[in-house]
Amino acid sequence: MPAALELIALPAFTDNYIWMLHDGVQALVVDPGEAAPVLDALQARGLRLAAILVTHHHGDHIGGVAGLRAVLEGQVFAPPHALNPQPCEAVQNGQVLTLLGQRFEVLGTPGHTADHVSYLLKQASEAPLLFCGDTLFSAGCGRVFDGSLAQLHASLERLAALPDQTRICCAHEYTLSNLRFARTIEPANEALARHEAWCEARRAGQDPTLPALLATELLINPFLRCREPAVKSAVQARLASEPCAVNGDADEPLAVFSALRLWKNEFR
Repeated sequence: MPAALELIALPAFTDNYIWMLHDGVQALVVDPGEAAPVLDALQARGLRLAAILVTHHHGDHIGGVAGLRAVLEGQVFAPPHALNPQPCEAVQNGQVLTLLGQRFEVLGTPGHTADHVSYLLKQASEAPLLFCGDTLFSAGCGRVFDGSLAQLHASLERLAALPDQTRICCAHEYTLSNLRFARTIEPANEALARHEAWCEARRAGQDPTLPALLATELLINPFLRCREPAVKSAVQARLASEPCAVNGDADEPLAVFSALRLWKNEFR
C-alpha cells in the first residue's frame, strides 16, 4: 500500500499557498510561486522533491520553479502554454499521473486562463484532494483573464459535482474577502454566517482557512449556487439597478454566474 501522505500549506507572498504533499521521504509541490518556502520545508523535513505540478502560467504560480530545479529529482507537469517553465511535461484533461505512489487525475478547468488545469487525488481511505489553482476559491472563484465566463462557469459546475468530502486546496487565502461578498448576495444564509465566524477565528490565530470542504462550499459559495432563488434574486435586483452586459436570460445559471463575477470584480 502507498504510504500515507501529509498535506502542508506553505505561505508565499502576501496571500498565496504553495501546497506540499509528502510521504516522509519524497514530496511534490503545487504552484510554487516562490522557491524559498519550498526549499525551507524540504530541508526542515529531510525530504526529496519528486515533482512539481503547475495549474497555470501566472507568475505567482510558476516563479519559483527555476529556483527548485537544482533539487528537483523528477519532472515539472504543466498545461501546454508558452509561458510555462521549460522543460516540462505537458498535461491535458483526463491524463493520470502516478506520483508518490498515488494517482492524480488531470482535470481541464479553463476560465481563469484558457489553459488552466486542476489535479485530483482520490485516496482509498482519505477524502479526495483537489488542487485547483485559481479556478475555485473558498466562497469565491477566480477572475477571468484569457479564458471566458462560460468556460469558468462550466469548470465550476464540473468541480461542484465532485464528492462532497473533497478537500479544496486553492492557491490563495481570499476567504474572508470572498465571504464579505457572499453575505451581500445571501445575507440570510445561516451556514455562511457560521462559516465566516469560524474563518475569522482561524485567521485571528494566523491559521489557514484551507483546505475548504466542498460540502460547505455548496452551502456558502454564491458562484456554486447560481440556481438558488436567493442568489438569482440578488443578481436580478442588481441588474435592475445597475445593468451590465450579460448574455442570456437573467434566470439562467450562466447569466447569473456572469453577473456575479462582474459584480465581484468591482466589489470592495
